[in-house]
Amino acid sequence: MSLYRIGVDVGGTNTDAAILDIHAFNQPGRGVLASHKASTTPDITSGIEAAIAAVLKSSAVDQRRVLSVTIGTTHFINALIEADARRLDRVAVVRLCGPFTRQIPPFSGFPVGLHGVLDGGAYYLDGGLEMDGRHIAPLSEEQVRAAARDIVASGVGSVAVVGIFSPLDHDNVYEARCRAILRDEAPALRVVCSQDIGPTGFVERENATILNAAILRTGHRVKNGFKRAVSRLGLACPLYLSQNDGTLIDAETAADFPIKTFASGPTNSMSGAAFLAGLDRHGAGEAVESMLDGRGLPDIANAPANDAVEPQVLVVDIGGTTTDVCALLPSGFPRQAPGFVEVAGVRTAFSIPEVVSIGLGGGSKVTVDPGSPQSVSVGPGSVGHELLSQAKVFGGPTLTATDIVVAEGRASLGDASLVKDVAAELREGGRKGINALLETVIDKMKVSTAPVHVLLVGGGSILVTEKIAGVDKCIEPIHQGAANAVGAAIGKISGEVDTVEILEGKDEKAVIAAACQRAIDQAVAKGARPDDVKIVEVNKMPLQYMSQVTIRIQVRAVGTLAIPDDVALFEAPGSGDEANGDDEQDEGEKIGVPNALHPTTKPSLGVDLATYRPDVRGGTWYPSDIDLELISTGCAILGTGGGGPTYYEYLKSLQCLSSNDKGRMRIVSPKSLRDDAIVCLGTWYGSPSVINERIAAGNEIVDAIKAVNRIQHIETFDAVLADEIGGGNGLSALPVGTYFDVPVLDCDGMGRAYPTMYHITFSVYGHEMTPAVITDARGNAVVAMGVDSAKRLETICRNAAVELGLSCACGTNPISGAMAKSVAVPNTLSQSWYLGRAVHQARRAKTSYTDAIFDVCAGRVIFTGKIVDVQRHLGGGYTMGAVVLAPFAADERDAESKPPQPDGHMIIPFQNEYLYAALCDEAGSPGSQQVVATVPELISILGHDGEAIGSQDLRFGLRVSVIALPAHPLWKTDEAMAIGGPAGFGLKMDPVDGGVPFTEPRSVIDEFNV
Repeated sequence: MSLYRIGVDVGGTNTDAAILDIHAFNQPGRGVLASHKASTTPDITSGIEAAIAAVLKSSAVDQRRVLSVTIGTTHFINALIEADARRLDRVAVVRLCGPFTRQIPPFSGFPVGLHGVLDGGAYYLDGGLEMDGRHIAPLSEEQVRAAARDIVASGVGSVAVVGIFSPLDHDNVYEARCRAILRDEAPALRVVCSQDIGPTGFVERENATILNAAILRTGHRVKNGFKRAVSRLGLACPLYLSQNDGTLIDAETAADFPIKTFASGPTNSMSGAAFLAGLDRHGAGEAVESMLDGRGLPDIANAPANDAVEPQVLVVDIGGTTTDVCALLPSGFPRQAPGFVEVAGVRTAFSIPEVVSIGLGGGSKVTVDPGSPQSVSVGPGSVGHELLSQAKVFGGPTLTATDIVVAEGRASLGDASLVKDVAAELREGGRKGINALLETVIDKMKVSTAPVHVLLVGGGSILVTEKIAGVDKCIEPIHQGAANAVGAAIGKISGEVDTVEILEGKDEKAVIAAACQRAIDQAVAKGARPDDVKIVEVNKMPLQYMSQVTIRIQVRAVGTLAIPDDVALFEAPGSGDEANGDDEQDEGEKIGVPNALHPTTKPSLGVDLATYRPDVRGGTWYPSDIDLELISTGCAILGTGGGGPTYYEYLKSLQCLSSNDKGRMRIVSPKSLRDDAIVCLGTWYGSPSVINERIAAGNEIVDAIKAVNRIQHIETFDAVLADEIGGGNGLSALPVGTYFDVPVLDCDGMGRAYPTMYHITFSVYGHEMTPAVITDARGNAVVAMGVDSAKRLETICRNAAVELGLSCACGTNPISGAMAKSVAVPNTLSQSWYLGRAVHQARRAKTSYTDAIFDVCAGRVIFTGKIVDVQRHLGGGYTMGAVVLAPFAADERDAESKPPQPDGHMIIPFQNEYLYAALCDEAGSPGSQQVVATVPELISILGHDGEAIGSQDLRFGLRVSVIALPAHPLWKTDEAMAIGGPAGFGLKMDPVDGGVPFTEPRSVIDEFNV
């Protein structure tokens, strides 16, 4: 007997629905009985109801046999996107953190208006875990109850509970217990725990938890509306929502975690396309020709793919204005985007599909360059939804991509006689332009040299009329117009594990197997068929600077939704109890939020950088939030792959700037110091993986400097400087100088990032770094009074940092003004500022960012291409490995690859930082390597937006440029080369610098002083 599933996908313009017979999936029609497209209604719910009613009527199925309804919609988070204060609640943030995390308060980085509406106060309570599972402080029930009473008294109804390393709290010692106590003390509170929302990465997880708590009330209202609509249709089956990653979540859980549903649309389209093409049955290498709709796509396919190699599958969704391309994994799910995702202008760390979009669609305008009649352009301008009135084939005045296809006789739309006078040269140029755009965007999504199979969906798929270079097979599935609704209907259940494991004394395979089993158990518990659950993703990432081999393990298991044993469960309509929810209340007129999405972390967007002048008076630079943003970008470039992310230090500096008197944060040139001036040194020390979770209290570097000064009997001093400019530490001196009310020097001890303390130039040139002090936020201070070598000091400090949790600060013996002027690398804060300004200006102007960089800094592009291999392992506590790049083809190169490009590949080994770059064969074999750059030269890998990519963020498919900047002459002496050159890293090769002469960075202070 047939059983059915219904899928609904709500778009901005249309709401699509489809009904599938789950026992007919193996038939040519893939079980799709009916589909319908309705207009999306302002209230969303009535449009959903109309679409479902239409497919039920068209299919004439027994509604009692409908097993489930799945809806994909962004409606849960529309209150955030639209900044509608009626539907947003204030959120109190309860951090379980002991003495930590104060330096970045909750809501840091939120848009101005959203911050004002949502901020319901912050509470710092005992609790939290260290990375290795040790307890920071026991949870205090008294503290939690006091916080609950205070929250209720302040009129706040929603709470976000965020504990340090809570995703590793598998025993529910902290967040879950805290939630129980809060609810016991104040039952009306709506409480969300961060471990239910996201992975490690404290700020991003907290942000997502806050957003979820803010829309929790609205989420339940929307859920009740959906359930009422389904009930009115006479359906009593379970209701599910599509999640961002393409899997399902039941409606009740979705209402508790609405933030997990904001990006379901693209995922549904991609997974629906894969299903309709039969990839779930035959695999990518055996795409079913019977899935084609007869439009002739086999004729435009390339030669058959080599079946010995599993092809890569790309879904190309061509609409009226844009084309979206996404790569499918063997699991049938879209490849996920790396890094961070902004929701309503707030940085989060959700897993969403990686989609590349270009301005090509059926409505794309086709134009001819008046100065070059042979030059025909397609897009990005488009007539969009006005295609039926604007395109020539429909009697309009505008030549569009659709007109070109019709004029070529490749499609039957409108009145073909209206385009018969389109010149052959114009038709050919338009056809080639369409093809070139498709070839370019498809190539961007390729991650290997394997054959490419393309699944075409969307109304604009008629634009594909000929062979696409680099594509082995094009398939247009049947029912492709309803791929998004089909994707919702066939959604699967997932279980996910994201954990950090210390492998000391453990079998790695057993640890991973246990994580896989936990993921499987989760999927089954959420409703997946036990016999169908499969592991579809296992990622291992070694963590930096750990004293023991430590890896982050991410596992995902998925399975089809189980069929209930007793289908009679769905024979009667639901009782509709949920209809009495608060969703029926009249919310009144929308209440807009002023400056709702005004970004606090991107202040440069509000100024013309070409005319912007930093505030420099009397030889002192008073940095603004704009300056801090530019410095942050530049520090990442100087990080040469290491140094940790700059974002968190940028947030700390912004917080410090806004909470202190104007002018207290300041920068001066070391040339302004007396020779006998005292300059203090302090920096963050530990593992970036921990530092970005166990956020600092803010007193750690200050305490380290104070401890050193007590030992040295120093009561006052004149300035501070950063040990290393590369990465996050480049900004770390700014809050410290502000605290002590002394200037920060425009120089540092490396001119880049290096992995150890003995890579500081002061140490290289004979300065005694002891006494050195390692501190944490608890008041612990470990002192090294003297050592027999600089390497011994690094070992001692590293061991102390492990004991203190690997998120520490280090203060060392101060230097004199004379030493700052002689052996510090000068003008490096200025250099970061100029680099940042160059990248931001080029990005805004859409010009070459490498050209912009070299306008302000000596250097060279040594390679442009795509990452085709990344290997990582742990050695000595460092993330070590190598990345291999493949060159672009001649027709792929853009403004960033204008220099003559070598024909070979490039390999770049790294030890946190990039050590050398060599041209090589495809495998990167040692015998093929021709070294073109080595340390101490600064080797940086830049992404398509000009931002630096750290070694921890390298991955397949990224399009990058590799640049090399000459090292400061301080690194070119024999004693410096022995430490910072190839020999210092055990490399048996001569240093290579490319012959580009070093030029001292310009000084912001000298250029803008008034």
